[in-house]
Amino acid sequence: MITLDGAFYRIMDPEFEMRIPAWEGYEPATADEADATIYFPDGSRRYATFMTLDVVRKKMDGDARTGECLGGRYFYWSDLIIIRDVGFEGMAAAIRDLITSGYIENACGLLEPLDDEEEDDIQGEVG
Repeated sequence: MITLDGAFYRIMDPEFEMRIPAWEGYEPATADEADATIYFPDGSRRYATFMTLDVVRKKMDGDARTGECLGGRYFYWSDLIIIRDVGFEGMAAAIRDLITSGYIENACGLLEPLDDEEEDDIQGEVG
């Protein structure tokens, strides 16, 4: 289930909650890139950036014009998950598969634990 909650979209799943900033012009069904924080029932959090191949190509073409990354000859982004199709549903499906396959730790960086106040803010929202 995808809901808009203030400045974030929340994607709820039995195994995780994913929060994606509600960037102007990006809609859940058509977003071709997104930054996400993934919250797990045990209190841990991970981070991911999603992009389609078209977004990667545009970024590399931009680097070719500016001269960055050896004139667009390479591309890097930490915690990047490349998706074939647009939309938050596909992003959530990728996270679900990474959890099931055991590769979530390899794909998504671990974030620092929340402090007590932050923990209280999200207590009971996941799980």
